[in-house]
Amino acid sequence: MKTSQPPIIVSQDYKATPLEVWNAITRPQQMRKWYFEPLEDFKDQVGFKTQFAIQHEHRTFTHQWEITEVIPQKKLSYCWQYEEYQGLAKVSFEISPSENSTTLTLINTVLEDFPENIPEFTRESCLGGWQYFIQQQLKNYLE
Repeated sequence: MKTSQPPIIVSQDYKATPLEVWNAITRPQQMRKWYFEPLEDFKDQVGFKTQFAIQHEHRTFTHQWEITEVIPQKKLSYCWQYEEYQGLAKVSFEISPSENSTTLTLINTVLEDFPENIPEFTRESCLGGWQYFIQQQLKNYLE
């Protein structure tokens, strides 16, 4: 993932209220069910920081997140980096209600380049990961 690449954008409609979607992306007990099970704590407060480790193949990815923007039931943003690797991204979750559903749009913007030699840091891997979480896992959890 490089700063020279356009942001990754993934959207999904859910048969859920904006509050239900908001709670699913901000409440740790719900986030662990569809997102990252090792997540110990999360607060929808600007400045809140958390970290947790994920093992994939023979590599460890210690996620480090810091909340940068909170508009309840509308937008949540945090910076995302890894303890073991260079790179920094901003992830925003934007919630839009409609008559019978709620749309969540995820925008992943790279702020500092990630290493090219790590397969998980390719644009294709990142896009596939977000599609999995937003369009499959969260959809199954909410519906």
